[in-house]
Amino acid sequence: MESFYALALIAGILVAFVLLVLIATYHDSFKAEIPPDVDQPSKLRLYHCIFTLMEILAKNLERLGIFEEHILLRLVTDGLPACRDSKLFIRDMHFDEVPVRIYLPRAPSASKRRGVIFFHGGCGMFGSIRSHERICRYIARKSDSVVVSVGYHLSPEHQYPTQTLDGLTVTVHFLKTAENYGVDPDRIIVCGDSAGGTFTASVCQELANRRDIPKICAQVLIYPFLQTLNFNLPSHQKNAFIALLSRERAVLFLLKYLKKDCSMKEAILAGSHVPESMNLKYRKWINPDLIPERFKLGYKPPLPTSFLPQVHEETKELFETRLSPLLAEDAVVCCLPDTCIITCEHDVLRDDGLLYKKRLEDNNVKVTWYHMEEGFHCALAFFGYGIFSFPSSSKMVNHIVNFVKGY
Repeated sequence: MESFYALALIAGILVAFVLLVLIATYHDSFKAEIPPDVDQPSKLRLYHCIFTLMEILAKNLERLGIFEEHILLRLVTDGLPACRDSKLFIRDMHFDEVPVRIYLPRAPSASKRRGVIFFHGGCGMFGSIRSHERICRYIARKSDSVVVSVGYHLSPEHQYPTQTLDGLTVTVHFLKTAENYGVDPDRIIVCGDSAGGTFTASVCQELANRRDIPKICAQVLIYPFLQTLNFNLPSHQKNAFIALLSRERAVLFLLKYLKKDCSMKEAILAGSHVPESMNLKYRKWINPDLIPERFKLGYKPPLPTSFLPQVHEETKELFETRLSPLLAEDAVVCCLPDTCIITCEHDVLRDDGLLYKKRLEDNNVKVTWYHMEEGFHCALAFFGYGIFSFPSSSKMVNHIVNFVKGY
């Protein structure tokens, strides 16, 4: 027994030493802006440091050939398993080979319930049904809805656009079979956070003009990623070095998701991947002039950059509406369902949501907008962990529930 404790102590000392070496070696990586008005800044700083440490550790383990970087990061972002829920029936199933988890309220209902399809965030590479378990349970309980959480297949094992196609498959399947689960097919809402918001917007656009299935009645976009043309909008500048999702990290994750050469990061950040003709075509929809003045404090127009044709050719997927729903034509946007958009002040993607809000309103789509002044990207992922969560996490989920209950 004494030898066991001695080995455990030695192992602990070695682990601590390795972590200290990593922290010392990558000291600059831990630096991030933590605004004083963000939700619980000290806690956010702690979580940023933990995630950064895991990211550095994952990169080094990949270099050593132990396992790939995204494997460890998935373990970190999946969170802890939730306890049993006595108010819900929970079933794991497959909709046409795509894993789903269905949350059905146990209490009997006098009529058919509404349905909610949920796409988790995580850049298309991380996150899972488990990572958003507490959120989906809460929505099901509090809104008395049947929630379908989608376990779409992740990149890099399953290349883009598998994730959107999986979402489309699940949505069509559920729209066709909703009554089997006690759901009114005319009361189905699609919801997602971050990249899940991208998939939500894309699925709603692809189904906007379908006549062979019931129409989606509403969509919920939680700090969504909606365009890849301009990474120099006011929110990108203001939150360029913000904790958890910096401007640089957002583009790196995007390139890794698409399995592209990450050396193109600087060119994309500068906008060199976009030809002038495309900038002129889409400036009516993606333009800092369209952002309300109160969100543009300190904004400086970026310096002109040279167009790099090779980068453009290698990243043409960035201009598809499945990755950039903001580029969809008005003929599609005007047919979209009622929309709830949640944006956060301390988020590089804030302006994506603001620009989509304007596009929808310009096309006479009803929009409900909640702006979290103290919120930050990834806040939703901390929901349901008690003292380890954030007040803004609960506010977001309650906004979602209140919106869902209106349908």
